[in-house]
Amino acid sequence: QVQLVESGGGLVQAGGSLRLSCAASGDILHFHIMGWYRQAPGKPRELVATMVSGGNTNYADSVKGRFTISRDNAKNAVHLQMNSLKPEDTAVYYCNADPQVAGMDNYWGQGTQVTVSS
Repeated sequence: QVQLVESGGGLVQAGGSLRLSCAASGDILHFHIMGWYRQAPGKPRELVATMVSGGNTNYADSVKGRFTISRDNAKNAVHLQMNSLKPEDTAVYYCNADPQVAGMDNYWGQGTQVTVSS
């Protein structure tokens, strides 16, 4: 069973940067889509960024130009570089692995808290 473990969250001031990491207990090449989602208190979980195996990326409009997703297949890891952070970025950030194959599960990490102060 695949496990995903996020790290890198913390407390930063507005305008600062954080780099989140997601370590997978298996070859992430098994997953067509790797992504980051976030959930703020009282709000539904929302997509932040995804990267497909071919390298194409997708970003939420709210983070486009500030966040960058990357995959390190050799280390079975995915990262999210977050720059110019805003208080509205405050949320728990979750790593997701999606094989895009019928009958195979999506996997989620436990989440890492990002808090951006004014």
